[in-house]
Amino acid sequence: MGLDNYPARDPEGTLLPEDEEAFRKAGIRLCGALFSDGTVSFRGKVYNDLVERVTGVSLYQEWIPPETVRKMAAELVVRSPEELARMWVGEDYTEEHVKEMESLQQRFPICARRGLGLIGWW
Repeated sequence: MGLDNYPARDPEGTLLPEDEEAFRKAGIRLCGALFSDGTVSFRGKVYNDLVERVTGVSLYQEWIPPETVRKMAAELVVRSPEELARMWVGEDYTEEHVKEMESLQQRFPICARRGLGLIGWW
């Protein structure tokens, strides 16, 4: 089953242009899909197992409220990008995997600072 995740201010999907710009300015590059660009939205299916393992929260939810996203951000940033890459793909991780984990680690704190939750769509 596929999954795309979108940041939003509420379960209805409100997102301000300045919210989108914050993700773009950060240079976030995650896996995208047909309806997610990998910068503002991302293909959650690719990262769910890792995120759930680290934070205890599944991305397969219709709405993850901002307070939960804040806790998730705190759990993700205490590990190094290399540790996350190893947890994600194993010992054969590459520098590209590390960069992707850096983007993942940037994404959640941006949501937390801006009071954003996550919408899941599958």
